[in-house]
Amino acid sequence: MSYFKSIAWALALCCFVSDLAQAQDTDKDNQSLFGEFMGHNGNVYRTASGKPGPEYWQNESDYEIHATLDDEKNSLTGTLTLTYTNNSPEDLDFIWMNMEQNRFMKNSRGNLTTPIGGNRYNGDIDGGYEISNLKASVKRGSSSKHIVSDTRMQVFFNEPIPAKGGKGTISMDFTYKIPEKGMDRMGRVDTKNGTIYAMAQWYPRAAVFDDIEGWNVEPYLGAGEFYLDYGDYDYYITAPFDYIVVGSGALQNANEVLSATMRERMEMAAKSDSTVFIVKPEEVNDATLRAKQEGTLTWHFKMENSRDVAFASSKAFVWDAAKIDLPSGKKALAQSVYPIESQGKEAWGRSTEYVKNSIENYSNMWFEYPYPVAVNVAAEINGMEYPGVSFCNWQSKGKDLWGVTDHEFGHNWFPMVVGSNERRYPWMDEGFNTFLNYYSSETFNKGEFSGDLDQTRSKVNWYLDPNSQGIETYPDVVDIRNLGMTAYVKPATGLFLLREYILGKERFDTAFKSYIKEWAYKHPQPRDFFNRMDNVAGENLAWFWKGWFYGTGKIDLAIDNVVPYQGNYVIILSNKGDMPMSVTLKVGYGDGTSETLKLPVEIWERGNTWNYLLDTDKTVKSVELDPDKMVPDVNFSNDIWPVATYSK
Repeated sequence: MSYFKSIAWALALCCFVSDLAQAQDTDKDNQSLFGEFMGHNGNVYRTASGKPGPEYWQNESDYEIHATLDDEKNSLTGTLTLTYTNNSPEDLDFIWMNMEQNRFMKNSRGNLTTPIGGNRYNGDIDGGYEISNLKASVKRGSSSKHIVSDTRMQVFFNEPIPAKGGKGTISMDFTYKIPEKGMDRMGRVDTKNGTIYAMAQWYPRAAVFDDIEGWNVEPYLGAGEFYLDYGDYDYYITAPFDYIVVGSGALQNANEVLSATMRERMEMAAKSDSTVFIVKPEEVNDATLRAKQEGTLTWHFKMENSRDVAFASSKAFVWDAAKIDLPSGKKALAQSVYPIESQGKEAWGRSTEYVKNSIENYSNMWFEYPYPVAVNVAAEINGMEYPGVSFCNWQSKGKDLWGVTDHEFGHNWFPMVVGSNERRYPWMDEGFNTFLNYYSSETFNKGEFSGDLDQTRSKVNWYLDPNSQGIETYPDVVDIRNLGMTAYVKPATGLFLLREYILGKERFDTAFKSYIKEWAYKHPQPRDFFNRMDNVAGENLAWFWKGWFYGTGKIDLAIDNVVPYQGNYVIILSNKGDMPMSVTLKVGYGDGTSETLKLPVEIWERGNTWNYLLDTDKTVKSVELDPDKMVPDVNFSNDIWPVATYSK
């Protein structure tokens, strides 16, 4: 090479390196992407570290309920006594109660906001509560004043419930027609041997009064689910003598409602890892197996520290059960009830096996199951969860039945144990639960029904859709076509990325378990979750929370070029998307070897380009972004160098 050519080459190289440096130094910085999100300022109720504060409070709702099921009128009639404990720092002149059965009225807000073409949350319109004999008492004074407004009822006291531990009592009688179509959450279905009643939102329930909103009084419209306080439940269900009743909590009077044969089988099931029949398919219509042969039976259940209870009843039930083993050595009982049409090893004959494994998987991995029973009910419902009870479709089979069973019982952790506000933040229960489901499915029977949450790029078309919406969108606001992504898939994918790609299993699991433990039987807000994860994982994840959970930002990382430099190589990267992401690179060398490199997300703090100096004496033949395809990058074409079109 001549002297002048050498000088020209050197000058060109200097200009190239200078351009690289300037590109990194002069791009507009990205502090807005990495800066404070939602604020970490704590108070006496909720700390900056994401834990309940030293003066955290929540109110308590304890219930005694006596209800009678009328299978001729398809109605439920009951008497309720609510003991309400006001642990808040202010006196309460009234309380609000949820009246979800009023959704099944022609003029309900939920019905009037349902599209003409309908949706999953269609419901009957000939129902609604009839309330009588209401009395609200504090100490010796009582009042009957109340105002019903759609699916809410305001109940007034003559004198306020005192702050910091004062108690008030509300009693009333109620009755309503049980809807056939209960918005895919409850209802009834006729089968060969009788009607199945799946009973939820079946009694007036106290609304939540908290330190964030005061009274949470959003109406029950459809997609938004529930937000409830914790308390103890003592409830009695009277049904015809040949009906079986299963419900949340422990059955208190087995000697009165179960025959000696049924009790003996139940005791066998409580010690068995395999499924034991309590009522066999051929015994469904055998009245001699019942505890009585005429009249009615009253089934008594108790549930402690729960946010709700549900039950199911039918004379058509096949009933089976098996033991659940918990990490502490305690036991619970998995149960399934279903009509003979649903039996079979490819269908509900495996339901109890599914329930047992789901509960054990979640207990071993995250937090021990706290309830005495876990009951799967076959109903005309695609899937709905309550503490210790799930309603799943009576026609589901195989992988579909496993999937819905595992999902609904996963909800016992979110939102039954960790009591988030489902009516506003479905991603804090549906999304978290969908994340849990992936690992449970991987564990069950060596992956018999393994999931696809790890296929994060399968939803790229949705991320690119201009009609997509953010995870933070309220469920009754979101386009129903987007709800599956905003509430379930996208938040679950976010947690998967955190565990498998960003933080790693150990750091993520430590933080996530801490969140569950700190907020068990309490009411976390989104900020509490974000703060707890940040503090325990030791990472400021503001860039991820606002990029993935709030808004519709897309991930698009790119390899712009790979150039030789002073015997090494410079890999030129760019962030062409709306949010940053840490980088994993697989470098292939001319000798057939390869290595994987990891670059932190902070490379994008100063701008949207980054030049990585690869120190190697080998010849670089290829570079690939995210070789395991874990990041839902919306543009695959710029992830590989050299681009296939130009490579030899």
